Amino acid sequence: MATTPAGTTPLKLGGWIAALCFFIVVFEGYDIVALGATIPVLTDPDVGGFSVQAMNWVNTFSLIGVGVGAAFMGRLADRYGRRRPLLIAVLIFSIFTLIFPLMPSAVLMGAVRFIAGLGLGGCMPVALALMQENAPVGRRALANNLPMVGYHLGAVLASLAGKAAGIHWANLYYLGGGLGLVLLALLWFKLPDSEVTPSGERTSITDVLKPKYLRSSIGLWIAAFMGLVLVYGLNAWLPKIMGAAGYPVADSLTMLFVLNLGAIAGLIISAYAADAKGIKLVSLLWFAASAVLLVLLAVPFGNQVLLTVVLFITGIFVFSAQCLMYVYAGHVYPRDMVATGIGLASGIGRFGAIIGPYVTGLMVAAGTAYPGAFFLYGGAALIAVLVIAQIPKPKSA
Repeated sequence: MATTPAGTTPLKLGGWIAALCFFIVVFEGYDIVALGATIPVLTDPDVGGFSVQAMNWVNTFSLIGVGVGAAFMGRLADRYGRRRPLLIAVLIFSIFTLIFPLMPSAVLMGAVRFIAGLGLGGCMPVALALMQENAPVGRRALANNLPMVGYHLGAVLASLAGKAAGIHWANLYYLGGGLGLVLLALLWFKLPDSEVTPSGERTSITDVLKPKYLRSSIGLWIAAFMGLVLVYGLNAWLPKIMGAAGYPVADSLTMLFVLNLGAIAGLIISAYAADAKGIKLVSLLWFAASAVLLVLLAVPFGNQVLLTVVLFITGIFVFSAQCLMYVYAGHVYPRDMVATGIGLASGIGRFGAIIGPYVTGLMVAAGTAYPGAFFLYGGAALIAVLVIAQIPKPKSA
């Protein structure tokens, strides 16, 4: 396990605090899908009247905000303790989510989404650091991946809420922001803090680039980037890609559902595997399997049942491979740098969440997404394998 530096005291978390960390991650899945459910309404000439290009920029600024927030809030959590940065992050996300529907222009919408993203991005690194550092011995990966299941739960909730809201899209944000304030109140009254006292050796964000961490840091950043290229590219474009391959539209939507079911199973399976066999070995296996399975999907399947099985297995590996990078950070860095390490991996990885859908969208427009996108994703997974291979094996894993 990561070491505890002098002057800091780890929290002792009860199960209900672990549940709060779980719901913090739920908000990320909810928020991302809420905007996706909103865009068709806002671009309807009879409702919102915004252009698709304008909403695309709003979405991009939102993702950039999440990346910047993840990178810097993790550092604040290592410097000032977990409680205050987490409270600030939840407050920012909640307030700016609530006021988003009140913005009269795409420019102001983009600005508000960027600020909300700062808060949203800052929540997950702190929550995952809390879970990892208080996990039972040999259960760090499980403590990391269980909250990540919340991402998919949040995505499902946002899908259902979006369907119920219809043209009243603002209700999605009033619900998300309101629940965020409820969570803030619970955290305020119930979340204790780690005690951070001045010590002779204070860390900084640049410490992740010291020689002892350099190979690990760069490897984690590249692998997290490639992992999110896969996750966001597939979630955004899989129905369109499979439609271009000749599969019926209804079947294509079902494929996305099956892929995400596999993702939930993969988070649990990969956690137990990483805790039992070591984080480096399992990370290599997970990205390698992702590369093989993604390239396999470039082959036309005549049997629907077989295709469904392959998609489910692909989901098991693709979605959890990237989450393992946060576990890896917990093994690489000492305790007073864990949130910083997770935050930087998450923040830099977020740019993969922007690049993946963007490049895939260009391929869709050019008519090369099938099978080209699967070769692109397979290549990204292979790059992740290569960079993880050069990361030194953590002593604690």
